[in-house]
Amino acid sequence: MSILNDYKIYIALYVFLNIIYNQYYKISTKNMVSSASLTILLELIASIVCLFFIPLFDFKLPSNIYTYIFLFLATIFYTLNNRLSTVSRSRLDASTYMIIKQIPAVVMIITGILLFKENIIFNKILGAFIIIFSNILVFYNKRKIKIDKYVLIGILSNIFLSIGMIIDVSYSDEFNLPLYVLITMFIPAVITLLFERVKIKNIIYEYKCVDKMSLYLTSFCSSIMMISKLIAYNLGDLTLVAPLSSLSVILSVITGYLFFNEKENIFKKVIASILIIIGVILINL
Repeated sequence: MSILNDYKIYIALYVFLNIIYNQYYKISTKNMVSSASLTILLELIASIVCLFFIPLFDFKLPSNIYTYIFLFLATIFYTLNNRLSTVSRSRLDASTYMIIKQIPAVVMIITGILLFKENIIFNKILGAFIIIFSNILVFYNKRKIKIDKYVLIGILSNIFLSIGMIIDVSYSDEFNLPLYVLITMFIPAVITLLFERVKIKNIIYEYKCVDKMSLYLTSFCSSIMMISKLIAYNLGDLTLVAPLSSLSVILSVITGYLFFNEKENIFKKVIASILIIIGVILINL
């Protein structure tokens, strides 16, 4: 088997880029003037990156009109996710946000049981409970849970991401993969631009203020890591790909501690990260 057909290569690439993405997304927000303008900038540059990869994959488009309708509906929720994510990341440690980012796995299980009448499977429920507990653990301090508005915004952001994923179930298989990623980034940028009435001059000013290396690294990593993850899911078994992807959580905590001075609640974060990996494994058994 060619190394390029080994899902583990793409998972390793995804995990590596995901760590960089989360840390430099946080850095990108430090000189932020407008969260809307910065979000649009990141999405537009990421979309441009995707263009260079389209020729490397088989070009295909779905013939069913409903696929486009559901994808557009999903991008509305991706737009909300991206917007709120920028606000939340600006005030939370990257490692903390990575822990919150595991919420969609729980929402998908609950939705499957309540809306799609899926069977209640013990290991999935236990895995979801462990992920919820890991989030509570991070914010539990002195016999009470300390949650500020940026944590709540982060939670809401990932709930919107979950809804988008529920609507957009496996449609990526019907598209050229980089084109699919481009769509899920470019359309949210356009929606934010139009509905928040962001002026071009504001985006230009945001570009002048933001740390350029962080901006480009965040945008580049966001595109490539999503393409890598989609390839991994196409090549590998879900029960293996999902747990391996979750390794980015604990590695992000370690990276934040060693290189980005994210020392607050480090012990809790490590424990929570390990629990999340266990939870993801249980969910995908």
